[in-house]
Amino acid sequence: MKKRFISSTIIMTVPKQRHTKSHRNQRRMHLFLKERALGLCPKCQKPVLPHTACQNCGYYKGEEVIDVLKKLTKKERKNKEKELQAKAAPEGGEPRPARAGREEGLSWERMSQK
Repeated sequence: MKKRFISSTIIMTVPKQRHTKSHRNQRRMHLFLKERALGLCPKCQKPVLPHTACQNCGYYKGEEVIDVLKKLTKKERKNKEKELQAKAAPEGGEPRPARAGREEGLSWERMSQK
C-alpha cells in the first residue's frame, strides 16, 4: 500500500473493494498443491498415473490397450521391441544358476569367519 505524508501525519491508503474469501482462496490455491501419487507399471516398471494405460508399453490391467509400436518409425520400433523382449526375458526365463562358492549363501557363522 502507498503511504502519503500530509504534514507530519501518515495516511494509509484503503483498498477500493473488499477481497472476498473466494478470491483470497483462489489466489492461495497454488500453495496447497500435492504431488501426484504415481504407481509402477507391472509390465515395464515405469511410473504411471492410477487407472490409466502406461504410455511406455501400452498395457492396462495386464491387457494391451494401446499399440505403442504402431506410431513409431521402423528403426524406433526395432529398438522398442528389443527393449521389451529384454525386460520380459528375466521374468519368464529359467532361474539363474548359482555362482560358484555361493551355493549355501552367507550365514552369520561364515561371515564371522571371514
